Amino acid sequence: MLTLFALVVVGYVAGKLGYLGGDFDRQLSRLVINITCPALILSSSMTGTLPDRHFILPLLLISVITYIILAGVAFLLPQYLTKKKDDEGPIGFALMFGNVGFMGYPVVASIFGHEAVFYAAVLNVVNTFAVFTIGTLLITGKSEMEGERFQKKVLYSTPMLAAYLTMAIVALEIDYIPAAISQPLTMLGNITVPAALLIIGSSMSSLPLRSLLGNTTVYTTTLFRLIILPIGIHFLMSAIGFSPMVVNINTLVIAMPVATYGTILCLKYEKDTTMMTEVTFITTLLSMISIPLLVTFFF
Repeated sequence: MLTLFALVVVGYVAGKLGYLGGDFDRQLSRLVINITCPALILSSSMTGTLPDRHFILPLLLISVITYIILAGVAFLLPQYLTKKKDDEGPIGFALMFGNVGFMGYPVVASIFGHEAVFYAAVLNVVNTFAVFTIGTLLITGKSEMEGERFQKKVLYSTPMLAAYLTMAIVALEIDYIPAAISQPLTMLGNITVPAALLIIGSSMSSLPLRSLLGNTTVYTTTLFRLIILPIGIHFLMSAIGFSPMVVNINTLVIAMPVATYGTILCLKYEKDTTMMTEVTFITTLLSMISIPLLVTFFF
């Protein structure tokens, strides 16, 4: 985590110095999401040792159960965390969705090995579907969702297609991928970790000083997002009977800081981004401490 944090710091400094930021960050984000991240997912099944295909269904099941629980928390808990009605939606989103794409994959790879990115990608299938349905509902409010339709193209975005294809490769036990395909994909995938962390650091550099300090609501939300919810779900899923590997990767994925999609959705629907920006920053910063502690004491 210190290694990952060092790259975030480099991104922050580069943003302050003008090397990163603005349109460059947006274009780099698009590159990561649409090209290098899918390559990372695909290359996770091309390491020479196939991930265990028997984990696919348990991962999908544990993810569905997890997000049903988190949805309940997201709709019920925020009213007790803030007195501002307008902040309830962003807080609910923050409680429910972690930053799987930018932080989840790098952290899973660093802790469980490169092939474990496949398992995180399986979990992210449910996460992505929930972000653009329940997540949008949380940000906009019920009354403003009338006439909105779930955009099916989300299910066919390049990261999702990469996840589907990787699941097929593992399920069919295709253990030989020509080097002409696997090596370029691996090289492209390797860009994801440093690029994603640089973008996170750069986005932090544009925040006003007040956002760096946070408030009681932000820190309470952060406590639930990084500690209470991951630990609670960890013990619950263990009690249900899921295997330790499935439970640990699921726990790690939901212990990520707040998903950057929250800010994107706030901007899209012209909502105030203050609360979302602050809680995203604070959770990202404190996750550098919480994730190592979580791994040390519970994995």
